[in-house]
Amino acid sequence: MFEEAAETAAMIRRQAGIVPKVALVLGSGLGAVADAVEAPQTLAYRDLPGFPRPSVAGHGGSLILGRIAGLPVAVLQGRAHYYESGRADGMNLALAVLKELGCARLILTNAAGSLRADVGPGRLMLIRDHINFAGVSPLFGLAGNARFVDLVDAYDPAARAAIVDVAGRLGLPLAEGVYVWFCGPHFETPAEIRAAQVLGGDAVGMSTVPEVIVARLLGLKVSALSMITNLAAGMSAEPLSHDHTMQHATAAAADMARLLTAYLETLAHDGPEP
Repeated sequence: MFEEAAETAAMIRRQAGIVPKVALVLGSGLGAVADAVEAPQTLAYRDLPGFPRPSVAGHGGSLILGRIAGLPVAVLQGRAHYYESGRADGMNLALAVLKELGCARLILTNAAGSLRADVGPGRLMLIRDHINFAGVSPLFGLAGNARFVDLVDAYDPAARAAIVDVAGRLGLPLAEGVYVWFCGPHFETPAEIRAAQVLGGDAVGMSTVPEVIVARLLGLKVSALSMITNLAAGMSAEPLSHDHTMQHATAAAADMARLLTAYLETLAHDGPEP
């Protein structure tokens, strides 16, 4: 469906001698995960046709190929956001390239605001489902019946259970919840947060959902984790800002790196596909 993906994947293969099995997309402040890649081979997005050009502080612009816990991985430092262009399809081609390279599984991370007073800054949340409050799709403009993607169990249940088990073994508190996608770049109003809570949301953010939809179109198994950086608008007196997000994302990054590394160890042992 994304014909350009094969050409870009071939270019990457010529430069990097590794066949990744799992792809990771890193959100704000998650350089610690990229640092865990062994024998990294780094390719700049600007040299890869169709890859995004991040414009947000804290979001790199590199594809890193290597191994984590012995498992061959592709790590994307930085993503395209809807609010940067008014388009939800900014990650479509990059994800298609990852599938073409050999990835069967996608792990997404983000920084998010909590809608729950009991899950505060510095905590991790495993996403079990989402609400697309932005109301747009990365599949706009595609033709054919494949665009009617089934999103039941979009967040792979077997992987969720495995990640919960790993967090328990590590002694890491891990919340689970529903992620609500707003378009950004402005933060939400207190009224919007109250509406999201009524609808069953547990965390709120400005990314991830478009990648999930495209990944399911491509047949990738998906997992997603949020680093909670703040209580959402109206839930505390603390003003919201991107600097504030980065501060708390950095604080949670070490726990995220531990959890992801341990989970990838289980995939390396069992194989990336169940």
